[in-house]
Amino acid sequence: MKKLLISLALASAAIVAPVQAQTLPAAVIVIVDMDRVFNNSVAGKAAQAELKTRLEGIQARVNSLRTSLGNEEQQLAQTRPTAAGPAATAWETKVKDFTTRKTQAEQELAKRDQDFQASRQYVLKQLNDGAQPIITQVMKERGAQIALAEGATLQHSASLDVTNDVVARLDKALPRVSTTAPAAPAAQ
Repeated sequence: MKKLLISLALASAAIVAPVQAQTLPAAVIVIVDMDRVFNNSVAGKAAQAELKTRLEGIQARVNSLRTSLGNEEQQLAQTRPTAAGPAATAWETKVKDFTTRKTQAEQELAKRDQDFQASRQYVLKQLNDGAQPIITQVMKERGAQIALAEGATLQHSASLDVTNDVVARLDKALPRVSTTAPAAPAAQ
């Protein structure tokens, strides 16, 4: 019995010792608000201004097409002939032409929107790619093992937020980004 108790004591000590040896130090965390990085950096502000101008151009084109096509559609509806004949044939030709132009306008607007979204994503990618090495450097300087996006936290102390430091360094490292997305590779 005595040997059994001694064996159990040694076995439990052998199990507990490795568990105690594996205790990790507390993690040091920094928080970065990437929205603020995008909105407050010099490159982000300049890109947003350029993208806003493009978006306003798209909206102006939408309004122009809506007005002109809407007026033409109303005119076609009001001038619809009641009897078959040459007037009806001419009207149907006008309707086909109108339908074709309306489809082309919709395709044009879809392409403009697609290009705008691609440009916006490209700006975000460039800013993110520029910020990553800066965040890594700030982590090293602060002895942090983890960097979290501000949106991934429920609460945090303001002392953990390194966003202003990241923005200041990004302004020096990346003062400008391109707002023109590279062309997509051609389909083969």
